[in-house]
Amino acid sequence: MILAVKRIRDNVIARLSKGALWPARGFVLLSATLLIGCGSGPEIIKISGSKMGTTYHITVVADQPAPDNLAVLIEAQLDRIDHSMSTYKPDSEINQFNQLAVNQTMAISSEFLEVLMIAQSVWTASSGALDPSVGPLVDLWGFGPSPSDDQIPSKTQITAALTTVGFDAVVIDSIEQSILKTRPVVLDLSAVAKGYAVDLVADLLEMNALPDYLVEVGGETRVSGLNSEGRPWRLAIESPSMIGEIERVLALTSGAVATSGDYRNYFERDGMRFSHTIDPRSGQPINHTLASVTVLADTCAEADAWATALMVLGDKQGLDLANQLGLAVYMLARDGTEYSASYSKMFEPYLVETTQQTLSAER
Repeated sequence: MILAVKRIRDNVIARLSKGALWPARGFVLLSATLLIGCGSGPEIIKISGSKMGTTYHITVVADQPAPDNLAVLIEAQLDRIDHSMSTYKPDSEINQFNQLAVNQTMAISSEFLEVLMIAQSVWTASSGALDPSVGPLVDLWGFGPSPSDDQIPSKTQITAALTTVGFDAVVIDSIEQSILKTRPVVLDLSAVAKGYAVDLVADLLEMNALPDYLVEVGGETRVSGLNSEGRPWRLAIESPSMIGEIERVLALTSGAVATSGDYRNYFERDGMRFSHTIDPRSGQPINHTLASVTVLADTCAEADAWATALMVLGDKQGLDLANQLGLAVYMLARDGTEYSASYSKMFEPYLVETTQQTLSAER
């Protein structure tokens, strides 16, 4: 499976290097700011805009000239994913699949195939905690795109919705680059697609000899090299106790970071709290104490997918699995009115690096 994903990514990168980019469509609010340092200092390029129903921010520290049309190239990369995996675009690949008849084969793009295989890998390893077909349950609990009165569905409704959920119904043929469904399921790949879009932009920058960058799409982030001050990039983990308050700062020179939490989107009824994160195995909102989970990985797609899966599993089961699989994970769980932190063994070096960077900055 890992080799297959690597082969697909190599194919995607090869196509990008040949200029096989989709043309930009529609109006996108783009701002490209070029901050040129004095003397022989690097050129600091900041590019931001909106895409995929969210915003993106990119910072590049360029020691050599960047392409004049870098903002356009980045927009084209994001368009590729938007046109492929947006559930809000009627002609997107994912909507074509969602409308596909049972047992009918559909050819798909390399990007769509790779995202599906990443999702399948995490779905398998997490015993179904990540399931891109969970949409009907999310809608049933009132957290979908349609407005809701925060009604609690009946057991009968949940049981009926569960019959339409299950990623095992999606058959992926990586050789023929096609998929089919054995039951009438629908997919939503938002738990992987934003992270994957970050990776495509990062790949584009590296192919243009721009190894020092920060790429962020909707909060999912990947960094490489050093920032404009010649230091590691500093990324903050937000505290669930107060939105905007920082729990911890990470100092990174490579890798991706994604966070999933249940403290922003929920409703309360009769003294009970109902999270927007739905366990696709039970059909119920998660009811454990885990408030947020941050995952560090080589790629943002993997970090994005695992953040969702571990959020479903909870702090105890999730941390055990993270240690078993060698994932770098930082968790914040409710402990009365406070929050307690826990982390995997693979995350420990980042705690040391952060402390050292803080001490160095203070000196």
